[in-house]
Amino acid sequence: MFKTAFLFPGQGSQFAGMGKSLAEAYPEASPIFEEADSALGISISELCFEGPEEELKRTEITQPALLTVSVAALAVLRSKGMTPDYVAGHSLGEYSALVAAGSLKFEDALRLVQKRGRYMQEAVPDGVGAMAALLKLPEGKLDQILAEARQGQVVAAANLNSPDQIAIAGHAGAVERAAELARAAGARRAVILPVSAPFHCLLMEPAQKRLKADLDATEFRDLSVPLINNWQAREIWLGDEAREGLYQQVPNPVLWGDSVRTLAAAGVTRFIEVGAGGVLTGLLRNIDPSLVGFKFGEAADWGKLSAAASV
Repeated sequence: MFKTAFLFPGQGSQFAGMGKSLAEAYPEASPIFEEADSALGISISELCFEGPEEELKRTEITQPALLTVSVAALAVLRSKGMTPDYVAGHSLGEYSALVAAGSLKFEDALRLVQKRGRYMQEAVPDGVGAMAALLKLPEGKLDQILAEARQGQVVAAANLNSPDQIAIAGHAGAVERAAELARAAGARRAVILPVSAPFHCLLMEPAQKRLKADLDATEFRDLSVPLINNWQAREIWLGDEAREGLYQQVPNPVLWGDSVRTLAAAGVTRFIEVGAGGVLTGLLRNIDPSLVGFKFGEAADWGKLSAAASV
């Protein structure tokens, strides 16, 4: 018997046009976009469907936009009778996962991620922070590189995505030094990322503190299916644990590789990425080639997914 996990993407998966085919092809999807427009007081649907790209890249727009596309795709999957045994989400995607697990109301999640995006953007002045992706860094080198690069500044692992992909974040100078050291240590690539803030490092503590009041004022119900959280890569069921996980994930690294391995150890063999893009499906193959991944974020994805579901 298959165990299925729904995975929900985070920032970086956005693109102009996302979700449009879902809204056009499935009557279950359109009301989700309408609800988001109403809750946010802006036409997030138009930004998803039409862009422009530059506006869609603004963190306080990106986050509710990606959440909306994920929840619209989720509504379609539910209408097809597809349900998960587990859920997980990458950074921002953890909010989508908690909506899927019945812990967070969609409207509450929208407001939280809009504020989260603004707080993260405002936590660090433009140009002060940066992020970089380190690809195929030889094992055992990361801690030494980060320690050498700091020189009194902040730089830390932000996303431990897979054995071959690590993102780091912190002060721009320290991140640049770490990227140079990674190249010298044998990394295949070390590239500065085009992001608007240094996510998941200590520079995000001001955003974490601002978000706490909003999280504390929001109802989190106990989960209907378990979630593997970013902060600890462990299974949670309780609403209070969900709230604490969203608080702790802001300045702490996303333990994505460990999260997927936790799901696999629990018996999950089929993973469905629910929302825009296919980043998590790609990472899955690198974490464990034996795991089967599919994506569902556009109307055209259903054919392949439905064929696999019937096997």
